[in-house]
Amino acid sequence: MSPSTPAAPVRAGGRLGRETLADRLAALLSAQIADGALAPGDRLPTEAQLAAAHGVSRSVVREAVHRIKSRGLLLSRQGSGVYVAQPPPHRPLEFDPTVLDSVDAVVHVVEVRQVLEGAMAGLAAARATKTQVTGLKRALAALDVAVAAGRDGVEEDMAFHRAIASATGNPQFSLLLGFLEQYLREGMRITRGNEARRLDFMEAVRKEHHLIVDAIAAGDAAAARRAAARHLLHGRRRLERGGVLEAPAPARRRA
Repeated sequence: MSPSTPAAPVRAGGRLGRETLADRLAALLSAQIADGALAPGDRLPTEAQLAAAHGVSRSVVREAVHRIKSRGLLLSRQGSGVYVAQPPPHRPLEFDPTVLDSVDAVVHVVEVRQVLEGAMAGLAAARATKTQVTGLKRALAALDVAVAAGRDGVEEDMAFHRAIASATGNPQFSLLLGFLEQYLREGMRITRGNEARRLDFMEAVRKEHHLIVDAIAAGDAAAARRAAARHLLHGRRRLERGGVLEAPAPARRRA
């Protein structure tokens, strides 16, 4: 696809990408834990056994097990193996995994991010130290360099928003944003891929990022909140204009 070729619209419920083998194996093992086929205290089969049983490589098994461990469902015992963990006393924050599957669901999570990042930018403007502002400018410069070099800039964009979270002085924002990234990464790839096809989109994004940083550096909380919220809102509009996402139908006026 050339840079000038419009992408086909992704309709409601459209898939964002292929499900990987690690995704499938992680989902299967998680389901076995949920329905009791693998009970707390049970030892998980070895990497080699799981690989043979499911026809996948050991690296796929490691990735799947790592994902389940990160959710607190498995634990490792030195020299013994991997075991099913006891259910946690408090249920961890978790979104429906189908947010990875459809554009509509990703938009819902982006709305959460829009509220979150507007608040973070406002707090960062009120609280950021000179060192944190310097770090934020450095992260923005790294993003600009990545884009100028023709890279997608996803990791640099993530790092930029993490720098804003850090500048709030509240570590919970960094933890929450880190949690959301697993659901937003694929959506960000789509967004940035769409923006890379048009110079006007790329320039608009660059200006929006700089407005956020300028407001934070100036200590203007209201302007920072507005700039962050507009950045995410305009990102969705660019998806619609680029033909990646269908524009919502006009609302009918009530009689």
